Amino acid sequence: MQEFMLSIINQFGYLGVFLLIAIENIFPPIPSEVVLLFSGFMTTYTELNIVFMIIAATLGSLIGAIVLYYVGKILNKERLKKIVSGKVGKILRLKNEDIEKADKWFDTKGNKTVFFCRFIPIVRSLISIPAGMSEMPMLKFLIYTIAGSTIWNTVLIVIGNKVGENWVNILNIFEQYSHITLIVLILIFIIGCTIFYMKKSKKSKSVNKDDNEQE
Repeated sequence: MQEFMLSIINQFGYLGVFLLIAIENIFPPIPSEVVLLFSGFMTTYTELNIVFMIIAATLGSLIGAIVLYYVGKILNKERLKKIVSGKVGKILRLKNEDIEKADKWFDTKGNKTVFFCRFIPIVRSLISIPAGMSEMPMLKFLIYTIAGSTIWNTVLIVIGNKVGENWVNILNIFEQYSHITLIVLILIFIIGCTIFYMKKSKKSKSVNKDDNEQE
């Protein structure tokens, strides 16, 4: 996979970077670090320019983010409520209230979330889906996506340019960062689910207790 991506950048330059980053945003398992660091390295021995590399990468990030935003919009709040109202909701112990709470949370914290998540592997791409589901205004979504993506792309491309042929060594550092981040996210998810279900269970017991007392 890595060799294929490098050959695409070698062959198509800016267009290759644009396409690979766009695809990476839609399919998170494709590592943007490889594309961006190698792109920066290429500016040291070709006529390719750092600024245009950053622009190509950021446009790719934006296109990929918009695609997932509309995926989220298709899987909107009302459809989620219908899913939760069925067997899936019973299995996961979810209610329409939970969807509303999540939606309200994103309404208040969405701007910062979209911006800062652009620096986190995997989440960097997937954050566009809840943004679309909560119908975050497109202009805000574009502004925070462009801002976060530009910073991330600039940092990696400039690093690739500065370290030159040693970009592979830097890639190893970013890969370790990605692995650690993934482990942390899994732990947060497990802890979050545990707390959520404990609260649900406690609330359910409290309701049952009140009903018994009334009887």
